[in-house]
Amino acid sequence: MSRRTIEAKEATPRLVAGTPASVPLAPVLTGRPQSYARALWRITSADVSPGNRVMLYSDGDEAFDAMIALIEGANESVSLESYIFRDDSTGERFLDALCGAVSRGVNVRVLGDWIGMRGTSDMFLDRLTSGGVELRVFSSPGLRRWLGLIPRDHRKLLVADEKAGITGGIGIGDEWHRGLVLRRRMAWRDRCARIEGPAAADMQRAFDTMWRRAAGERPSKAERRLRRKPRNPDLVPATSEPALVAVVEGEPWRFRVGRALHLQAAASERSIWLASAYFLPSFAEVDALTGAARDGVDVRLLVPSENDHPWVHRYQKRYYRSLLSNGVRIWEWGGEMMHAKTSVVDGRWTRVGSTDFNPLGVAINFELDVYIEDPDVGAKAESLFLADLELSREIKAPSREM
Repeated sequence: MSRRTIEAKEATPRLVAGTPASVPLAPVLTGRPQSYARALWRITSADVSPGNRVMLYSDGDEAFDAMIALIEGANESVSLESYIFRDDSTGERFLDALCGAVSRGVNVRVLGDWIGMRGTSDMFLDRLTSGGVELRVFSSPGLRRWLGLIPRDHRKLLVADEKAGITGGIGIGDEWHRGLVLRRRMAWRDRCARIEGPAAADMQRAFDTMWRRAAGERPSKAERRLRRKPRNPDLVPATSEPALVAVVEGEPWRFRVGRALHLQAAASERSIWLASAYFLPSFAEVDALTGAARDGVDVRLLVPSENDHPWVHRYQKRYYRSLLSNGVRIWEWGGEMMHAKTSVVDGRWTRVGSTDFNPLGVAINFELDVYIEDPDVGAKAESLFLADLELSREIKAPSREM
């Protein structure tokens, strides 16, 4: 063996068993360990910011209280983006809070989606705008590509004063307060995250981008030619102030959340716990989960037992045989509807957002998710997930109908 060959082998970094999963992700050829922030940037084009304070909510009423508190405490600006904004008792509560903020001199903007707000009355929206709220509705149907029906703005986001924000899967409607099915009257299970700190400015920028899109404004040629470099690419969890947060904007045909799942599945060492309300994954996403499970990772999936779109549940069951036979454990939620879109990996990487693992969520619609690196937040996410499993039924083996 030549001396050059020996030197090359000695220079190659070794992946030592037990090394934290968030540290390596390192290319063997360069010998330079990639940070968590750099890896997320390359996969999702999202910057990571340190020093954020994060709180998780798994209850609609708790989340609504936190959102109203942000609106009522705002001094300069409130930006609310919600796929669903109903004119029910929950919507009335938000209407009062938003118009109240305007009366205090706060700049209030609300962005909805035409499909998601179809049942919301014009009278309700008129009351909103007459109260001084700026309102835009994303993509009404028209004579353009796909007749304007896709993509949709499926995001759920509230930002106050660019200092704190809340995002997740919870829309503005009574289903998250008391449910929709009369015989059960059980609030939909969901999850959202309140983030205070530098990441709130990224959340505001994400809102501003969609606000311009809703008005048909497109970036100039100069802006399209601009190639932005990553911010804070060398942040490493071990030496950075927690929590580290990345705001990932799902855009048509970018597959950002799907690619992030592949990254986390490849780097996971202990566990991947995933909740998805409308679970119709691609073959690549199934491979990521089953590959990790076959390699000894504890992979758990929580999905609804009943769905507000019943056909989704029928197709969802077609994935059970492949997942179960490869070691993935599956639970079906026992309540009215499990609407969360979350994951927690190795008890330290937590995702909360609006993206479901199906073609619309991963590939077509505009979505927004936050990725949080913090063992304390991860422990809380795992605790909430286990509490949900207590109210769910595990699918032990494929049934004949699968």
